[in-house]
Amino acid sequence: MNGDSKTPGPNSSDEEKLIFIQANIVSFVTQYQLPIIEVALVVSKYVKILTNSLIENAEANQEVVPDSLLESKRVSDASVNPIIAEFPLESLMGMVDEDRMDILDTILRTSINKTEIAFPKVISILRDWEHITREQLAKATSPGHLFSPLEIPDGF
Repeated sequence: MNGDSKTPGPNSSDEEKLIFIQANIVSFVTQYQLPIIEVALVVSKYVKILTNSLIENAEANQEVVPDSLLESKRVSDASVNPIIAEFPLESLMGMVDEDRMDILDTILRTSINKTEIAFPKVISILRDWEHITREQLAKATSPGHLFSPLEIPDGF
């Protein structure tokens, strides 16, 4: 461990780093009962940033990023709700708590930077978060459901 005994440093195992990042996200999301939409927006932002960085680096080194990192996990077709496409996007975006999202953003960024974990490892965690948020978003039957607290599965 490096410096703070709770924060794994660059020389810590990947497992320690991943547990640290996951624990920080779970703790914040649970403590502040973050709405599904807010978690989804922050996770989506980081997936995009990290995958774009991997793609650029791979292209510069004439390598290929595996599809498993680039593709989202599929949400079962049975849970997809077409009503969500009808929700008023602009007014929904005006209702998100940007301060809360900024805190989650900061938690993610500082956790990634402090641990110096490889981007593919972080993307694997974020893909799991993306999957649970997409499943819950797909079940929304009204705009209010998007602002329900994200339900984190036991043992996640």
